[in-house]
Amino acid sequence: MATEEAVASTRPRAWLLILLGLAAIALIASWMWPSASASPGSPASNQTRPPARRGEAAVDPSDLDVKLESLQAARPETGPVERNPFRFQPKPPPPAPPAPAPAPMPPVNTGPPPPPPGPPPPPPIPLKFIGIVEKQGFKVAALSDCRVTYYGSEGEVIDGRYRLVRIGIESLVIEYVDGRGRTTVRLEGCPPR
Repeated sequence: MATEEAVASTRPRAWLLILLGLAAIALIASWMWPSASASPGSPASNQTRPPARRGEAAVDPSDLDVKLESLQAARPETGPVERNPFRFQPKPPPPAPPAPAPAPMPPVNTGPPPPPPGPPPPPPIPLKFIGIVEKQGFKVAALSDCRVTYYGSEGEVIDGRYRLVRIGIESLVIEYVDGRGRTTVRLEGCPPR
């Protein structure tokens, strides 16, 4: 029996729960519905004023005149803005005025006009000197375009287009068959494939 009395004393009473529920409903209702004092109307400057009370001066209607002409007046021009809050340096000097363009000089005639340019040079010879074989004073040079290997001695025509002029120890002299484009080619190999 003592336990039933202890449980009953810790339980809230029914009238207390009803009272708390009504208070919560009243709080929510006052918060949700707007009150009469807060009217969402136009700003106070556009509302008509009630008649002057005792101690207040009446407003003269000429004080309420809106000067529409001043809205149409020209606005002052804004000058160049040179403000940069991130720059902590003195303002640079203005750039110097551009120098006047010099007068063109008349062409100087020192003699006859230069001759027209000659024909373009022949293309370079694409052969590489890859080796030499010498037996009893007779030299044979090995040349390659990295696809085909050609052999020849001094004075011979290689590939029908090139003539070997002279074969040295580390280089050779080669030219086109017609004598143009004489070139010295040093001893070197083809790049690996």
